[in-house]
Amino acid sequence: MGPERGSSQELETLVRIGDAVQETFREASRSPQQAREVGMGASGNPTAELDRVAEARVLSWLEHENVSWNLLSEELGFVDRGGEDVLVVDPVDGSHNALSGIPCATVSLALGRERLSDLRVGLVQDLFLGRTHWALRGRGAYLDGVRVSTRPWRPGHDLLMVNLGANATPRAHRAALSVRRVRALGCASLEMAHVAQGASDGYFSDNDPGEKNLRVTDIAAGYLLVREAGGGVHAPGAGPLDLPLDLSTRTPLLAWGDARFLEQGRGEGRW
Repeated sequence: MGPERGSSQELETLVRIGDAVQETFREASRSPQQAREVGMGASGNPTAELDRVAEARVLSWLEHENVSWNLLSEELGFVDRGGEDVLVVDPVDGSHNALSGIPCATVSLALGRERLSDLRVGLVQDLFLGRTHWALRGRGAYLDGVRVSTRPWRPGHDLLMVNLGANATPRAHRAALSVRRVRALGCASLEMAHVAQGASDGYFSDNDPGEKNLRVTDIAAGYLLVREAGGGVHAPGAGPLDLPLDLSTRTPLLAWGDARFLEQGRGEGRW
């Protein structure tokens, strides 16, 4: 499928929004108020001041850019701005890392209409390092302007990003034990970006209870990055993942770079 008309201009808009959020993040990070909880987000998670100010910057920049995109955000939920397109936003993915001073957090932005499968532009910007991962449907995935691709799987040399928090399932722990190297960064969008750039073979997240699983705001931009880099995104135990652009659905997830890695894990009952 070829790229959508206007997608390059849309990417430029996402880059400017990402830069604006990073500027806001740097300013907020110097404030002792950044970790103060200010309420509950639409996702049901506590919202910190850092999340709130980053999200406010996204909204103000949409006004500045004079685009009519609707907004779907982890904090505000769905904001109808009169358009047909939906900008899926996690203003600070990895906010616990950011608030703890662990340099692993991003702003995640993706533009589509109804489902993950119709996303056409995605951007993941590292809020600490400033590196920008982006993808255009039909045009590939890039890191700071250089095209990237997933890496070939080498048995015995695999590296898996895994969510191993308190709610991780036995299946997630089995997956971690089945590979040579494991990393757990606490930032789904960045971990999926690492799969896309060939730094790891996969990213796996599976939680119990199910309401602790990932939302579309966590994975939208990473989803497009992985697919455009040559990999895929599956629901463990099922097939290719495709979610509606709303906050009502949560899902376990496996992002993979090489189909042989996917099939090997299936054969061994990892996912």
